[in-house]
Amino acid sequence: MADDMLFRGVAPALVTPFTAQDEIDEEAFCDLIETQIDGGVSGLVVLGTTGENPTITEAERHRLVDLAVETADGRVPVIVGTGTNNTEESVAFSTAAVDAGADGLLVVGPYYNKPSQAGFVAHVETIADAADAPIILYNVPGRTSFNVAAETTLQLAEEVPQVVGVKEASGDLEQIGDILHHRPDGFAVYSGDDEITLPLLAMGGDGAVSVISNALPERFNQLVDAGLEGDLATARELHFDLLSAMRACFLETNPIPIKDVCAALGWMEPHVRLPLVPMDERAPVRQRVLAAFEEFIDVAA
Repeated sequence: MADDMLFRGVAPALVTPFTAQDEIDEEAFCDLIETQIDGGVSGLVVLGTTGENPTITEAERHRLVDLAVETADGRVPVIVGTGTNNTEESVAFSTAAVDAGADGLLVVGPYYNKPSQAGFVAHVETIADAADAPIILYNVPGRTSFNVAAETTLQLAEEVPQVVGVKEASGDLEQIGDILHHRPDGFAVYSGDDEITLPLLAMGGDGAVSVISNALPERFNQLVDAGLEGDLATARELHFDLLSAMRACFLETNPIPIKDVCAALGWMEPHVRLPLVPMDERAPVRQRVLAAFEEFIDVAA
């Protein structure tokens, strides 16, 4: 592994457990981190999309970062989602995360504003100037309506030393291939979509920031480890074993399905914050989600 990489392997995009009263379930959050580390993950991503970042208050944000850093206790790096569509706010979140002991920052392409590529470069440069920590770019145009072009990712990788990787969730294998082909040494490329992890690994990628790992850390870690070791036959077999479950995580807006699976395991409430709502217990889509996981875990429909 290149020294600049924060991790190589799997980093779950952790859900944020809430109680039925809409408060942070701190015990469930810490237990989830222990489950992930026991499952062999190489890093933790806190307050990403799957963590319902937009609905977390500033006080809750501080508490979640503190809990993650304390619970991980240096065993794996803690990477905090600090990017927003407001550069000043992103800087504040980033400096606070660094002060709390975070190992890295995840900076998403600004949503709603739809900046130019130059605007995104300036956004990242401003965060990097203020917060002394490695930065992983996060490209998820399906959420942001803004695609970080391969040329922009590569420019930041070359010109901003703190930019050490990208979480690519564009689904565009041509774009991902261009980044992998032209990236500088030590620059990590992670899948931001569980289903494209196998092709990304086959092209030489470095792992995944994963949704499904919340429920199946050990199994998904096996897939990624096999791919990183060049055992693509095993990775392919595991990919197809998990394919229905990976797709089920997006039958409703993420993280609604994966939270329901974790709830069925008894790990937390299925509660999500408005404007998201949980699946109805009798809804056919919920039955499809749980059925996709029943091969791997004992969930009660």
